[in-house]
Amino acid sequence: MKIILKILKWIGKFLAGLIIFLLVLGACYRLFSSKPIPPGKLVDVNGTKLHIIAEGEKNDLPTIVLESGAGGNTDMFHWLSEGLKKNMRVIRYDREGKWFSESSKDSVTPEFYAQQLHELLEKSGEKPPYIFVGHSMGGPYVRIFRDLYPNEVKGLVFLDSSHPEQWKRLEQKALIPKEQIKLFKLASILADMGILGIYNKINNSSSMDDGLPKDCHIRSRDLTSYSGKVYSRNIKENDINDAILFRAGQASSLNSLPILVFTATEQYNEPQKERYRKKGIDPDKQVLLWFKMQKELKELSTNGKQFIINGTHGTIITKKENAEIINKEILAMSKKIKQEKP
Repeated sequence: MKIILKILKWIGKFLAGLIIFLLVLGACYRLFSSKPIPPGKLVDVNGTKLHIIAEGEKNDLPTIVLESGAGGNTDMFHWLSEGLKKNMRVIRYDREGKWFSESSKDSVTPEFYAQQLHELLEKSGEKPPYIFVGHSMGGPYVRIFRDLYPNEVKGLVFLDSSHPEQWKRLEQKALIPKEQIKLFKLASILADMGILGIYNKINNSSSMDDGLPKDCHIRSRDLTSYSGKVYSRNIKENDINDAILFRAGQASSLNSLPILVFTATEQYNEPQKERYRKKGIDPDKQVLLWFKMQKELKELSTNGKQFIINGTHGTIITKKENAEIINKEILAMSKKIKQEKP
């Protein structure tokens, strides 16, 4: 019995020492690591500094505004922006609290983000007409913007966009599954303590097979290591998700507004499919429902087109070859809108 107690005591001391060691390392990381530098500029909108990247010359083509998904950011649009800025003005930005943008202290409503973006564009000297491009949850956000400012938006592009009724019709009932919320909260704490930063320094993993340049991955790693706000913001987005989808659904008809819908072929990888099967969910049925909802987005307008892109929900925009297909259609849409301008 005494031997067991000694072993337990030794294990306790070892674990306590390890925790103290990690806390000291984390504190050193927080003290001596430099804050990641945003690639764009920060613009003050009612006391909240929002990150925006404006590229390309202003001309007689509509300005493109790129709206990221719930877990997305400005870097994910790298190849879209690189291709489009050669011909027109392209705007990327991060919603409040996301990536390099500060968190807003204002109360958030479904219309809040559209109104904040509208002021951001005005303060940055950008002017309509606009074509709004929304990836994933960015799709509902751009629908709300167009509903509030219909005279400024001359076209919409949905990139594997979310659908207002997706949680009612899919087996997944939330943006972030409940079992992952705790992991996001833990990651947020570890990042703020500097422990996640130490782990990433030791692991030194910054490359992903998604097609984006290495500097985008390094910036992502550095930012998520430096602060837990990225994870906290994902939880916030999950909390407001239902309200955003409901408000987007109220903007049901887009009449004859030009619309492009791009749908990814691969919604789930094998591990994701296996997780669904273990829950008694048929992933193939999920995919069919998703394709049906994508078609419904196209049918919001009498002037809609749908394209199927060989990629996943993420690589539909992060792979250069996919971005080139999308950019070609956006440019064609822009030129057509220019020709039809009264």
